[in-house]
Amino acid sequence: MSIESSILPEALSDLWQQTVQVWETSFLGVNTGNAILAVILLVLSLVLRGFIAHHFVGFLSRLTKRSKTKVDDELLNAIEEPLKLIPVIFGLFFALRVLGTAQEATLLFDKVLSSLIAFAIFWSLVRAVDPLVAVLKPLEKALTPEIMSWVRKAAKGLFVFVGGAAILELWGIQVGPFLAGLGIFGVAVALGAQDLFKNLIAGFLVLAEKRFQVGDWIKVDGVVEGTVELINFRSTTIRRFDKSPVYVPNAKLSDNAVTNFSRMTNRRIYWKIGLVYDSSAKQLRAVRQGIHDYIMASDDFVHPPNGTLLIHIDSFNDSSIDLMVYCFTKTTNWGEWLQIKEEFAIAIKQIVADAGSDFAFPTRTLHVQGPGLGELPSSTNEI
Repeated sequence: MSIESSILPEALSDLWQQTVQVWETSFLGVNTGNAILAVILLVLSLVLRGFIAHHFVGFLSRLTKRSKTKVDDELLNAIEEPLKLIPVIFGLFFALRVLGTAQEATLLFDKVLSSLIAFAIFWSLVRAVDPLVAVLKPLEKALTPEIMSWVRKAAKGLFVFVGGAAILELWGIQVGPFLAGLGIFGVAVALGAQDLFKNLIAGFLVLAEKRFQVGDWIKVDGVVEGTVELINFRSTTIRRFDKSPVYVPNAKLSDNAVTNFSRMTNRRIYWKIGLVYDSSAKQLRAVRQGIHDYIMASDDFVHPPNGTLLIHIDSFNDSSIDLMVYCFTKTTNWGEWLQIKEEFAIAIKQIVADAGSDFAFPTRTLHVQGPGLGELPSSTNEI
């Protein structure tokens, strides 16, 4: 019994020493125990990330809702995803310190960690652009929404470029000499990208001159007619009335004449009404006066001196006496304008009938005369 009792503690001691040896065994210079502890720290950081997502961000959200402005709410929503990256960065930082790797590996891991920190910072800045630009919304009246959209895109592009340059610098890649080296190459590229820069400048001029905005109905002579959907750096998307999109280079919009129908103050009605030649002067005056009275009694039309109103006997045509009607409606809505035109046309039909006149149509009169036949009665053929 005494021999067995002395062997058992010695065996347990050997087992413990072997366990410690396995625990302290290194792989690629990393202690196994430290590696397990580092993994635990990373798992805890992921758990903490979930905690931040559900509790800390929720707490901040409740605080922002107490304020009168919505800017802080939108800013918090924008940077919520980058905030979730912070626990991972902390976990990775402490895990690397626990590992105690070789100097070369430590430098590599430090670069990775620094890159993550830079990524989180500039990711937050890019996402914060939208709510911060929203604060400048009052400037849209002076700069137009399209220019503000360009400012938003330019700010995001700038943060992405600076963030990318910062990460490259962390890895020892010098961006400055690289950009300088692109100078000569850039000259060659610029020569081949003249249209790109021309469209970019043209787009800026179009926005600066406020020729049109998103939602406007425009017509570009010889190019397209439709509704403006999007104004980009190089081209503008115009939706035709058959619902097909047309991507027009901005240079076309700058060089060609552009008609903006959405900025009409009134819609015009310009008709030539042909009356039969049998109409007497009294009947012609009655038709003219009836149309004038109808327009002046209707609230759908612009009355002088606020708008032009012309109703006159205009010309003697081949088959008719033409009466010109030139007036403007108050509405610029196409559907309402068509309805007003319809009611106006029906009213003119009734006015002409009440005056005892009628509408003319193309006719031709033939006088036939032959030798010994004398002059035959004339005949009128309808065409």
